[in-house]
Amino acid sequence: MTSDLSKLGDKLILRGLMFHGFHGVKQEEKKLGQKFLIDVDAWMDLRKPGHSDNKSDTHCEKHRRAEGPSQNLLESVAQLIATTTLNTHSQISAVRVVVGKPHVAVPGPLDYLGVEIIRYRSTDVPL
Repeated sequence: MTSDLSKLGDKLILRGLMFHGFHGVKQEEKKLGQKFLIDVDAWMDLRKPGHSDNKSDTHCEKHRRAEGPSQNLLESVAQLIATTTLNTHSQISAVRVVVGKPHVAVPGPLDYLGVEIIRYRSTDVPL
């Protein structure tokens, strides 16, 4: 599939979702937990809700995987969100997930440390 995501068409956008999760390699992270920031883009045909203006025709949901079972790596959290989204919503053709961790021990100021993954139904989820 092409790497130019703009060719995939319509996109549902969720930005700045905040969750408290227990992910990380350190015991303190798994015990105390911390805030995670999630952004999700989901490519799907949005013509039906665009024409109907009916809430039941849209597919907006929160991605609670960040609050789910503890993972060591942000990559694993992002993969769980992407896989769950593609498996739960057959109308989504691709998903982009960004998982950010604002409180990390690195020198200097930063907003967050994070990962971004893109998964496609045609190559990452069995049809």
